[in-house]
Amino acid sequence: MAGIEDVKNAAAKAAGKAKEAVGNVTDNDRLKAEGKTDQVKADTKQAGTDAKDAVHGVADSLKNDNK
Repeated sequence: MAGIEDVKNAAAKAAGKAKEAVGNVTDNDRLKAEGKTDQVKADTKQAGTDAKDAVHGVADSLKNDNK
């Protein structure tokens, strides 16, 4: 379900932003880097989810055109 994946990815990105912010406040380079990495992972997963949704949309459109 794309809706659930969208929420999971948004939550992961928010957690990454929070981790990065804590790293900035505490001047912890490792935590800043982990936060940025978590955000990139969430963005990558979201791109995959969006691509999957697009493919399903095209497939559904083709099915409906053949009726």
